[in-house]
Amino acid sequence: MREYKLVVLGSGGVGKSALTVQFVQGIFVEKYDPTIEDSYRKQVEVDGIQSMLEILDTAGTEQFTAMRDLYMKNGQGFVLVYSITAQSTYNDLVDLRDAILKVKDTTDVPMVLVGNKCDLEDERVVGKEVGQTLARTWGSTFLETSAKLKVNVHEIFFDLVRQISRVEQSHDKKRYRHHSKSKNDGANSDINNPSAGVAVGESIIVL
Repeated sequence: MREYKLVVLGSGGVGKSALTVQFVQGIFVEKYDPTIEDSYRKQVEVDGIQSMLEILDTAGTEQFTAMRDLYMKNGQGFVLVYSITAQSTYNDLVDLRDAILKVKDTTDVPMVLVGNKCDLEDERVVGKEVGQTLARTWGSTFLETSAKLKVNVHEIFFDLVRQISRVEQSHDKKRYRHHSKSKNDGANSDINNPSAGVAVGESIIVL
């Protein structure tokens, strides 16, 4: 069974744990209890394929940043969460994404930008179009969610699995093309160099 390592990141209190627990266990955790680090596993079917998701729900406080590089390195896809009711949590994600790209040393990282707590429309301070614009700039998926009302919760993780699969297929094709080119270059080199595995005077028969 295919396994995926997903990491949920964002400032404290944005609803990272609430989204994760709603997805994994189907319940809404209303009481805010700051997380140090929790790991969950859930088997799902995405596009007809059975997949095991390992989801790391991370701390939102600065004192735990020492652990960040490790799970950024090991994670295959990332959920970046802010609260639509707190501008600062949105602002924090720019530096967080930069840190991921630095650790990964690539810009081709599966990622979903999530504006959580869309059920609190009366308290909204971050417009939906603001999130959409940032996601377009990043080239990532954007979703507004509500862990409480189960809005777009499953979509976050399913979309991330699809992104990871696309990226890996793309990398596999590149590796295949590079491998084929290397083999062809090697074959051409051998033909042009009689001493490379063919004794002088021997004939080469091509079938």
